[in-house]
Amino acid sequence: MKKIGLLITSVIFSAISLFADESVIHVGVLNGPTCIPAAYMIENNKTVTAGEKSADLSFEKFADPQALLPKLIKKEVDIGFMPVNVAAKVYNSGNKALLLCAVTGKGNLSLITTNTEIKRFTDLKKKTVYVAGQGATPEYMFRYILDENKLSYSSDGKTADVKLDFSIPTAQIAAQMISGKIEYAVVPEPFATIAQIKSDSVKAALDLQKEYLELSGSKEIYPLSVMVVRADFAKENKELFEAFLYEYEKSVSWTIANPAEAGKLTEKAELGLAAGIVTKAIPVSNYVYIPADKAKKQIEEMLSIFLKCDKTSIGGKLPDKNFYYGQKTK
Repeated sequence: MKKIGLLITSVIFSAISLFADESVIHVGVLNGPTCIPAAYMIENNKTVTAGEKSADLSFEKFADPQALLPKLIKKEVDIGFMPVNVAAKVYNSGNKALLLCAVTGKGNLSLITTNTEIKRFTDLKKKTVYVAGQGATPEYMFRYILDENKLSYSSDGKTADVKLDFSIPTAQIAAQMISGKIEYAVVPEPFATIAQIKSDSVKAALDLQKEYLELSGSKEIYPLSVMVVRADFAKENKELFEAFLYEYEKSVSWTIANPAEAGKLTEKAELGLAAGIVTKAIPVSNYVYIPADKAKKQIEEMLSIFLKCDKTSIGGKLPDKNFYYGQKTK
């Protein structure tokens, strides 16, 4: 009887623990620019409510998507943020564990330089360009633009028009340019803004978004960052999950409308960026909230560029339609 009593007690505590865990939505946010709009939620949204259901929000910070992914796969995090190609690659890996639920940031890449004579991409002939992040959107978008401008490129630069160099971490590129060690770099926000704030000699000479629109004929800027959700979590907690999406959309709108206050909240949330930098970067960072089912066309256009450059970057193929979470319009 004593053993049975202990077993019953264990089951009760397990049930209580399970219930408690189900009343918490675990959100993984990335340090840096991707999750600046999440700072408002971290400060103001401790819970979400859908009818008679409610759940606490628990935010955990990660240095990069590679640190976040294992937690999502192990079901220790329910919702996360990452580049669109990373989400596609996980989905295409076979288990379809993650769904894309919204585009949260569009392209914000610039070619920054101290050379005032750079006016167009063809001016980069015989130049070495430092690119923020090998195997990521900056590389593939820059390669797409070089291809369309009929400029050859390589990592050694010996037989190409443009040499691509990935040796400098993104966060260090601005300092290297300001010190005069490098002259050309492709970077996302807020790193272009950081470089220009710290040195009058640094200019954003070329806008990769404008060039993409002209070359591709697309009417929409390509997506840069997305929100993903564990497929089973979304299925089992549909109402609460959509309540979270609704609150995040409001957070994005607030962030865009209140850059100064958003800068302060980002610094307070310790997302790795100073308030002043965030305030200046928000107007040029292209934060958005577009439900996945409404962004499918532009996502596929972007993933097609990845597919052409490196099939392994998205798992070898475009994800099927079930990759896109079809949320209700609020």
